[in-house]
Amino acid sequence: MFRRRMKHTQRFQEILNGFFKNGFSHFLFRIGLIERRHKKEENVNMNMKDIGMRLRKTFQELGPTFIKLGQIASSRRDLIPEEIATELEKLQDDVQSFSFSEVRSIMEAELGDSLENLLEQVNETPLATASIGQVHIAQTFAGEEVAIKIQRPDIQPTIETDLEILHDLARLLEDRFTWARTYRIREMIEEFSYSLRDELNYSVEGRNAERIANQFRDDETVHIPKIYWDLSTKKVLTMEMIHGIKVTHIDTLDEKGYDRNVIAERITNAMFVQILENGFFHGDPHPGNIYIMPNNVIAFLDFGMVGRLSDELKYNFATLIIHLQRGNIKGMIKTFTSMGLIDGTTDRDSLYRDLEHLQATYYDIALKDISLGGVIAEIFSIAYAHEVQIPNDITILGKAILTMEEIMKKLNPTFSIMKAVEPFGEKLMKARFHPKNIAKESLDQIMENAEILSELPKDMKDIASTVKKGKLHFDINVTDMQSFLKRLDRISNRLSFSIILLSFSILMVGLIIGASISGQTNLLFRIPVIEIGSVIATLMFLFMIFTIIRSGRM
Repeated sequence: MFRRRMKHTQRFQEILNGFFKNGFSHFLFRIGLIERRHKKEENVNMNMKDIGMRLRKTFQELGPTFIKLGQIASSRRDLIPEEIATELEKLQDDVQSFSFSEVRSIMEAELGDSLENLLEQVNETPLATASIGQVHIAQTFAGEEVAIKIQRPDIQPTIETDLEILHDLARLLEDRFTWARTYRIREMIEEFSYSLRDELNYSVEGRNAERIANQFRDDETVHIPKIYWDLSTKKVLTMEMIHGIKVTHIDTLDEKGYDRNVIAERITNAMFVQILENGFFHGDPHPGNIYIMPNNVIAFLDFGMVGRLSDELKYNFATLIIHLQRGNIKGMIKTFTSMGLIDGTTDRDSLYRDLEHLQATYYDIALKDISLGGVIAEIFSIAYAHEVQIPNDITILGKAILTMEEIMKKLNPTFSIMKAVEPFGEKLMKARFHPKNIAKESLDQIMENAEILSELPKDMKDIASTVKKGKLHFDINVTDMQSFLKRLDRISNRLSFSIILLSFSILMVGLIIGASISGQTNLLFRIPVIEIGSVIATLMFLFMIFTIIRSGRM
């Protein structure tokens, strides 16, 4: 870590200064990045909202990497307190545009020709500016109007430097703090790095756009901009120019005679088609990325962030919502378990109580009056409290739905996303248990098991070879071992007690019956066998009882 820190000394110091001046000197001191805590902050008592505001200001000042980190972190309500997440949602790409001469230089280097030979005309004033790139309007020689996104010059080395520093900090946190290991901070930074590197590659964004466009190829109510691949590279993305009205410009929509109810229904339907039917969806449908075209056609823009749901995750998400609607708390916990989110350290009773409280909140409330985004946010909050880690794609989904509901409130306050998702969930459940799909899943399992069986002889041979070499080691880790051993000890003592009691009973009954049948006395060599045997057995019985009680494990 320290070798890399020396390599990026200047940027590392900038990051430290950013956190230090915004009131995080105590945190820097705790993790060992500064030698002493600032005296002025000794008695500062910041609440979560205050921390969120300071963190937002810090990220804003530190630039593109940290702005993106904050925006993504704001969706992780299973890991981050609500007050902080709400503040981080306010992060904006408030950056200066770069010059047209730099735009020309990048485009010509990327596309391998002069700008005059590539396009008929390019507007030198940017249409929009963001932390990673900016957009210019241009016209092709065929007369088509296009929007060209150009990546900022030399931004990639800066972001790579920041990512290396973040990886080092995550490793340091996990080494020193249990909470960092619990929430797997390094995994979070790894996921963030993967996502940000995808955003730096405009070819990935172009392919994402085409994949979603393919979902609506037969639907004229949804429009995805066309990608011009001959004018696109990793740093330049040329797409069809969209002319429409921003979805939150309600007055303009009303003036032009658009139907807000239809728009709300189409946006919601389009998102759930992406999420629950195709499992590949727009991960950031904020108002700036949704425009309304003539005839109430919905246009989605900017596919740098997308979410992916496997068939299993789609099913689990739908199951979770249906269980909540029906008040089936055990079903919700079972779904969490099947998703691998609950382990042996989770307090299931406490989790059950919190989910039961959540369900009681919505008891007897009409479906149309329930906020799906609010429900998801509360589930994430419960997950955070119980250290239940939600998959990243589910958190992206949660943020997308929350954003979508905010748009719906402006378009049509009476529109219910909860009610709109119901038919999609039911359709998904029916498809899951359709005989054809059950047969396919069974066949897949048979094939998988057949593969395991076919490799079994080789695996057994490898194990035997390892045993012969004396290199076989067992690492058994039982959660709460002391409690397990205590229970095992109690069981074994109870078994001993039962066996002795049974033996004593059989011995006494046998002697008594034998004496009765033979008509003989109970004397053997003038010794009263039954009486003495009874005394000995009774003493042994009492001794065993005393021993068990004394051990405290009766």
